Formats: sequence, structure tokens, C-alpha cells
Amino acid sequence: MIKDNRNADPGEMTSLRPGSGRLDRRAFLFGSAAGIGALGLAGCVSTDGMSLADASKLYGPLPDEKFPIPAVDMSKVDPKFYRRVVAYDTKEAAGTIIVDPGNYYVYRIEGDGSATRYGANVGRDGFRWNGDAYVGRKSEWATWTPPPEMIKRQPEAAKYARGMPGGLDNPLGARTLHLYQNGRYTLYTIYASSDPESIGSGVTSGCVGLLSQDMIHLYGRTPVKTKVVVLPA
Repeated sequence: MIKDNRNADPGEMTSLRPGSGRLDRRAFLFGSAAGIGALGLAGCVSTDGMSLADASKLYGPLPDEKFPIPAVDMSKVDPKFYRRVVAYDTKEAAGTIIVDPGNYYVYRIEGDGSATRYGANVGRDGFRWNGDAYVGRKSEWATWTPPPEMIKRQPEAAKYARGMPGGLDNPLGARTLHLYQNGRYTLYTIYASSDPESIGSGVTSGCVGLLSQDMIHLYGRTPVKTKVVVLPA
């Protein structure tokens, strides 16, 4: 059973800049991901051994997407959050997703004592939760709809009451894993973030964000019904 430590609505999927009527993407999911400034440092080596040239390839542009995704500005990402395969001791089956919000990581268990590790953003203070869930459905360029509770608190969100179509400005981004429990949607997701500065921080209302390139990588390897374990922070 999911343990929810929050007093707020679990379905609040984004934030609005007070009085502005505009989505505050840095406060929750989305920010400007344009720029390839890290390419100028391609000959340098990061502190954990991955060259910035390799990182820039890993997080390069995806022009063939329905909405072309720009390269990540790697100067805004701590190298410890680069995607990599690491040793990971667990009894969970291969394919299981484990979220470690205390350390801002998401793991996909590969078996044989290893896992693919991704840097993540997580719920901000007061919005974190832990427990078991599973991927109930998957979406590409999903429509985002604010829940009624959020609209009541933040009337600026009312213009999206019928949904915001998928696209680069949509908070859910290119790919979304929707988390379920006992046949019911929890309103939590693992989603694609275009804000590199959010990785390694608590900025959401309980959802978990990976860089778009990482989320697309995870999404393609994650079938519906995959188990998801969210550890205590």
C-alpha cells in the first residue's frame, strides 16, 4: 500500500507562478532545455570519468520526435546524474523500477547485480511518498489535465481544465509512465523533464522526472505492469 506523507492533493501535477496566470515550469516540471553549450567542453573529462563528449552524445538532440527535442545543456547537470550502469544489490526482479528520492535516482534493475541508473527530480518537501505501485499505462506526448482540486486552489489553471495537448510546453513531456495501485490510477507519474536544472532537486508534487533522453530510454524498456518501488526519502 502506498504510504502518502503529504497533506496536499496527490494529483497536483504542476505549479503556477502566483498572479501570473502562467505555468511556472521551473517550479515543477518544465524549463528551457535549449542549448548545446556543453559541446564546447567536449575534450574535458567529468569528475566521475565520463567525458563531456560522451555525455553530449547521450543527451544530444532528438530531431525525429513528433516534437523535436533539443540537446541537453550538460553544463547544468551534475555529472553524478548522468545515465550509467551501476552495481545494485536487490531481490527485486529484472525490469523492476526503483525510485530513490533521497538521492535523486531512478534505477531499472538489469539482473546479475546491476541496474541502469538515471538522475531524477522528485517531490518537494511535504509532497514525497513511498510504497509499491506498477505501470498501469504508458503515454507518448500525453495530454496534461489539472485536477479539480488544483483548479480550485489556483484558478489560473482553469484554462487547461479540458487538457493541454502534448508538446514541448506540456509538463508531462515526451513520455509518461502512469503509476497504478490495485487497478486505480494514483495520479503519480514518471515523466520526461526538459529542465536540466531540476535534476537532483525536489520540485514536483510527488511525480518523478527524468531528462527527456533518459525517459525515452527507460520508457522503451518498460512494459505495462512493471513493478515500481518508491523508497522512503
